[in-house]
Amino acid sequence: MSSSSDEECNDYPRYRDRPEWKDVQPITQDDGEYPVVAIAYSDQYQDVYDYFRGIVVRQEKSERALQLCIDALTLNPANYTVWHYRRQILRHLNSDLMKEIEYISEVIGKHPKNYQVWHHRRVIVGWQGDGSLECPFTEEMLRADAKNYHAWQHRQWALSKFKMFDGELEFTERLLEDDVRNNSVWNHRFFVFSSAKEQFSNKIADREIDFVITKLRIALYNESVWNYARGILLHCDSDGPKAKLLKFCYDIYEKGDNGEHSIYLFMFLADNAVEDIENGCGDINTKTTFATKLYSELALKYDVIRASYWNFIIQDLHHRFPASFVK
Repeated sequence: MSSSSDEECNDYPRYRDRPEWKDVQPITQDDGEYPVVAIAYSDQYQDVYDYFRGIVVRQEKSERALQLCIDALTLNPANYTVWHYRRQILRHLNSDLMKEIEYISEVIGKHPKNYQVWHHRRVIVGWQGDGSLECPFTEEMLRADAKNYHAWQHRQWALSKFKMFDGELEFTERLLEDDVRNNSVWNHRFFVFSSAKEQFSNKIADREIDFVITKLRIALYNESVWNYARGILLHCDSDGPKAKLLKFCYDIYEKGDNGEHSIYLFMFLADNAVEDIENGCGDINTKTTFATKLYSELALKYDVIRASYWNFIIQDLHHRFPASFVK
């Protein structure tokens, strides 16, 4: 930690100058006789961590040790060792976990993409056995950054841990109203279904495909929506939802309007044709010709950067179904 840290204060009373800490022997960091890269720690940083090492060696678990941990984490909130030792102290003192939740909320507010602070919150909430604050808290964090991976991960943990899935689909719908292209929201919506399997049914799959179609009308070129649709169809044993989505896709494709250049629409139609060939559905020659046409257009016009991939797909199709392949 360099002396330029925003958290450091020149008039901060050093632990070595505090009479109440005279009983603790500070321990200097040992980087060996010939450190490869000697970090230019500030005087305050060295002071705090020298005393932190001192209390760890003597295994002191006290209120003043908790405060020392706060000082150490203010200087470096990513220090896992300090968080781990702080949890040991909290357990030993049987501390008020709500106060700790308030503290960690403040820290996360300042460092929302720090893995260690989110892990600490997860452990504390698990000890507390109450996840009622986690959805409101993560929603607040996601308002600041709707793609914060750590906030989404924590929310999904809390939902699974405390079985709090009610209203979660509505939550995703609100976020998709703000940004239909937010892949994190689509991933979370699918997580809700895959985690609460008792809620999944063909009726729900049909409803979700209707939902997907409304979003595709807004963002036909957004891969996240297409991936979500594919995931829903994989969990559905009814042909209705897939037929509905295919009709939507064919209508756009045949009109040749804004779907003409949607590589995801092309991919979906082509892959579906190949699936039909594999399953013996429909005329194989017609399906093969159609799939080849779409893959070729992707390679030559609409997804040229992956032309080699699409040409490989065509060759593979030719290899597997040589009799029906039409150049």
